Amino acid sequence: MNRTDRLYALVEELRAVSPRPRSARWLADRFEVSSRTIERDISALLQAGVPVWAEPGRTGGYCLDRSRTLPPVNLTPGEAVAMAVALRGMEGTPFRATAAAALRKLVAAMGEDDAAAAHDMAGRVHLLGPVDAPAPVPGPRGAADALSTGRVLRIEYGDREGATTTRDIEPLGYIGKTGHWYLLAWCRMRDALRAFRTDRIVSVHVTAEVPEPRELRREDLDIPYGVVHQLSLS
Repeated sequence: MNRTDRLYALVEELRAVSPRPRSARWLADRFEVSSRTIERDISALLQAGVPVWAEPGRTGGYCLDRSRTLPPVNLTPGEAVAMAVALRGMEGTPFRATAAAALRKLVAAMGEDDAAAAHDMAGRVHLLGPVDAPAPVPGPRGAADALSTGRVLRIEYGDREGATTTRDIEPLGYIGKTGHWYLLAWCRMRDALRAFRTDRIVSVHVTAEVPEPRELRREDLDIPYGVVHQLSLS
């Protein structure tokens, strides 16, 4: 068990038995480390603001204030990115900094793989123009989940004249601007990168095909108007 996982497991162990204490020796045996390592871990938790204290005496040990902690948070990468997008709507308000701090805490509570996936997904979401929240993503749910599937999507897409075509696409990212969101994807019908306005995606079918990795390059986002801002989870 690495240190990050052990710190998380320590909190959950102390929460499970709260308000009873666990001794450093008991915790050391439980996590197969030394008592000194447990003491360093408890110090790290205290510095991070976790409400842990030491109860003295022969039957004492470390205790956790259960009422001031959250149960395990199991955000998906898509949920974390959605929260980051929602935070854009708080730009210019007195609550932006505290909301961003709350998001960082939630991301820190995610598993390593999910957190890495969330950061990767956020890196493929871009906002065009002022750094505020674009309009919500309309259309079928599959359009919002396009990046998390890791599969080729078959979509029904309507153009501005209302004509509908069926296309197989490889999702690469999103661009949001005031009024609309666009799904950036490699269109196999056009054999080129295309931006699909999400409110024109009529339906989405997730195929079984996993495409070869394709990079969304910075020059692909060289849009002739406005400034492109990459989404961040911080």
